[in-house]
Amino acid sequence: MLAKSVSAKDPKHGFETVDGLLGEARAALKRLPPVAAWADAREGAALVDIRSDTQRARDGLIPGAICIPRNVLEWRCDPESPHRDEAFARRDRLLILICDEGYQSSLAAATVARFGVAATDVIGGFQAWRDGGMPVDSPPA
Repeated sequence: MLAKSVSAKDPKHGFETVDGLLGEARAALKRLPPVAAWADAREGAALVDIRSDTQRARDGLIPGAICIPRNVLEWRCDPESPHRDEAFARRDRLLILICDEGYQSSLAAATVARFGVAATDVIGGFQAWRDGGMPVDSPPA
């Protein structure tokens, strides 16, 4: 569901900006607060952690989340890709992406949605997840 149109172009220079791209991506998503994301994951949505190994080792893991590195996410989630992961490259299951603070995941979810896959992200990312008291497992030692 698209909200109002947001232009990624900087009116001063005519080039796209990262703030514009982020606004455009978020306008196209129905982003979820951590509590809603956890509830949806418990009902069958796939919670996909795209944080780096370093971030997961430092901050912990989200129970039940599947880790897909950001650099291969599109190939794993595109139903037409020969490198797809059948568990995620589906058009009948919501993918909820989560990064550290909710910026990468917004851009990634908007891209994945272009494949016809239902995708969104968590507002505030892992930091909001943890600060909101959502479950976090200690990283493996």
